[in-house]
Amino acid sequence: RWRGRVRSLLFLLLWSSCEGRDSELSYVTCGSLVKLFNTRHNVRLHSHDVKYGSGSGQQSVTGVENADDANSYWQVRGKPNNPCLRGAPIKCGQAIRITHMKTGRNLHTHHFSSPLSNNQEVSAFGENGEGDDLDVWTVQCEGIHWERDEAVRFKHLGTDVFLSVTGEQYGHPIRGQREVHGMSSPNQHNWWRTMEGVFIQPSQEPLRHDEL
Repeated sequence: RWRGRVRSLLFLLLWSSCEGRDSELSYVTCGSLVKLFNTRHNVRLHSHDVKYGSGSGQQSVTGVENADDANSYWQVRGKPNNPCLRGAPIKCGQAIRITHMKTGRNLHTHHFSSPLSNNQEVSAFGENGEGDDLDVWTVQCEGIHWERDEAVRFKHLGTDVFLSVTGEQYGHPIRGQREVHGMSSPNQHNWWRTMEGVFIQPSQEPLRHDEL
């Protein structure tokens, strides 16, 4: 099921890159497939099938400078048992899941220390888009809806930390990638903006199901 969704979204991604940005909406919408850019450290949120060697041992989440890496696409989805309507604008304060496109695991955090900075570990968790309640984040923004060009914060619903980067770099086997972690206070390290991606409109039908 998840692989079918990924194939459909990849097709739509190729189609939309030909269409250009003028036809796209100004809001981030439910079902959108995006790259998230940390505005302080100029890296994109990234994951891959590499596990942490400490802490939870779950799939690692990092920041990468390379804009073209396909492992930096994430899908915006509703929380468990409360899906959002595909194509509906995401509201400021709304609870969402952020699911890694390639592996189908959700952006997740919990009370483990991150390996480099000893902040809170952020991982990718679950299978085929389904994990647990610690996969839920709220979008912190100023207006009514999450606008594509604005910097926002992601606050974890379960532990109240903010998705952050402070610049620590990993060595082998993911040399040069930055640590992503949770911090307890809002600051310059936890602003994110959407970059490349597909912003789903209600009239588009890339998925088999009406809700995510």
